[in-house]
This record gives sequence, structure tokens and C-alpha cells, in this order.
Amino acid sequence: MRPSWNDAVQIKQLLDIGAQTLLVPMVQNADEARAAVRATRYPPQGIRGVGSALARASRWNRVPDYLQLANEQMCVLVQIETREALRNLPQILDVEGVDGVFIGPADLSADMGFAGNPQHPEVKSAIEHAILQIKSANKAPGILMAAPDVAEHYLKLGALFVAVGVDTTLLARAAEALAARFGAGKGNEPPAPASVY
Repeated sequence: MRPSWNDAVQIKQLLDIGAQTLLVPMVQNADEARAAVRATRYPPQGIRGVGSALARASRWNRVPDYLQLANEQMCVLVQIETREALRNLPQILDVEGVDGVFIGPADLSADMGFAGNPQHPEVKSAIEHAILQIKSANKAPGILMAAPDVAEHYLKLGALFVAVGVDTTLLARAAEALAARFGAGKGNEPPAPASVY
């Protein structure tokens, strides 16, 4: 699950309903990565509130030794989406408990001055370098890339989890295709805008 921000309260809520893998957005540095990890761990390794008897994650205290086992069952993926995060990537990768790094190409390309163009050569080069860094640190590299040929390229480079579509975009394109098939607005629709998704 993806919390809307690196917020310990929201992370606790997601964990308590049973999430074990979190994709934490807009992580800029090692301190923020550590904060994300600490939010997923019970004390003394972290700050997750101990209310497991009230949590679906423990099946309301029916999972034997849940408090003792939960920390090791968490997977923390952090999103890097800016030049600052790329500069701090080596330190982010050194944070114990960060299992993988997901590159956000839309935000990264905008931050680099190429909004709407995650396939700009400078952006692609930065992404490729980051994937290799993440992989060499024995962490899981990931990315969102809806362009099939570019997604395949990143997979070949070593990306281990690649989002190749977005639910809302897929739904919108399917609805457009259905409307076009049955003649709704034939000839009146503007061309679909280019999208990074």
C-alpha cells in the first residue's frame, strides 16, 4: 500500500489493517528513510504503537507471537522522485530496513526540468544510474513506466518491480475505445494528451 505521505500515524493505520509492504512517497534523504522504517516497527526498533489487540493485522490477537514477529515481516519501499533524493541515494540505500527503492519518473522528470517527459535522455540516464546503484546495494529497484519498450529496458537493467499501467488511465482509455467503437462523438473528440502514464 502507498500512504499519501511519510506519516507515522497513517502508516500505523495501514499496518494495523494488515498491510505488510508499504511504498512511502517522496523520500528525500536517509533521515526520512529511517523515519519510514521506524514507523513500521514496534519498539524498541521503531515507534509503531502497540495496539495489536485492536488490529486486523494480528487477527485481533489470534496470530501467535504477532508482536514478536511483525517487525521482520515488514517490507519498506521508498520512492525517490527528485534530484535531491538521487543525490542522497547512497545514504538512503544504507538505511537498515529499506528493502527497495521505487523511482517516480513523472516527478523526477518535472524536478529535472523536463515535466511530462520521463524519457528525456538526461532523465533516462539518471534513472538507469539509480537502478544500477539500487541493485548493487542488494535492494530491490522499481519504477512506474507505461511505455512497454522502456519498461522492458528497465527490467533488463535489473528493476525487480515495474508498474506498467495505472488503473485510472487504463479505465479511461478503455472507456474512450468503447465510446469510439459505438460512435459516440465520432470526429468531435480532441486527441488524447500525451501522458507519462
